[in-house]
Amino acid sequence: MKRKSPADPSCIFGPVPSRRLNVSLGIDLIPYKTCTLDCIYCESGKTTDLRVRRQRFVDPHRVLAEFKAYLDRVKYPLDYVTLSGSGEPTLSADLGTVIRGLKKTSSTPVAVLTNGTLLCDVRVQEELMEADLVIPSLDAVDPQVFARINQPHPDLDLKRILGGLEGFAHRYPGRLWVEVFLVRAVNDHPDHLDALRRFLQKIPRERVQLNSLDRPPAYRGTRSLTLGELEKIRRDWRDLPVEIIKRADRREDIAAFCRNLENSILNTIRRRPMTLRDLESFTGKEGDELTRYLDLLGKDQKIEKRVIRGQVFFCARK
Repeated sequence: MKRKSPADPSCIFGPVPSRRLNVSLGIDLIPYKTCTLDCIYCESGKTTDLRVRRQRFVDPHRVLAEFKAYLDRVKYPLDYVTLSGSGEPTLSADLGTVIRGLKKTSSTPVAVLTNGTLLCDVRVQEELMEADLVIPSLDAVDPQVFARINQPHPDLDLKRILGGLEGFAHRYPGRLWVEVFLVRAVNDHPDHLDALRRFLQKIPRERVQLNSLDRPPAYRGTRSLTLGELEKIRRDWRDLPVEIIKRADRREDIAAFCRNLENSILNTIRRRPMTLRDLESFTGKEGDELTRYLDLLGKDQKIEKRVIRGQVFFCARK
């Protein structure tokens, strides 16, 4: 099937200095922007293909060949290989095949970032069992809040989703971190936060990660919580292993990660907008050298700037 990504068809992006996973190589099995949800805060933009049916989107043998070629070319160590990107990875019917193939090819731990909506499917649970780390998101335990913040496919049922997450958490032998993304005046009401906390107490999880907006959201008017507000929630949730997700400060000399830096930049910001500081950390370049790349991409109308809350983000033109 032809991928919807507009330019570079590669399934591999990055490596990216991740706030959670240090140096992470991304693998995207899903066309832009195919998901079970249309979250108002999504940094990849609005969902254009809202679906719940799983299928093959890209040949898994091609994905694994690209990954092997990357390993043969680049010797810089990775902390994780992460299945994520511009859509919901569990929609790929080849998820299990790719996870097994990645683990046969490399000793680097495999992580999967998922919105958790398909964990009620036993086949999805089985395919994820071989991943080293699974990070499902959970933004709502109330149907009305779920509808507002996640804008789900009409066939999704929150009760089944919660049951799937709970069942998976009790079965999964690897590391499980649960991300809670908070949006001001949407899912941060004290009663809802207390209900979230009580649900999280029921499930085995290594970490609970509080997150809020620091990149351009899919929908205008979506507002973040302050660090102080997140800290208060962490104190209120002191009976849980809570951490607050902050922007990565890590600075690595990772220019050698890709032969073609221009394609690497495009391939990454197509999936998430980046500030100049992000790009400096990502590329290992700064000043005039990095600016020259960005100017050329701007002149070719491949990227554009967007100002969000006083910060300038570089975004791929759609």
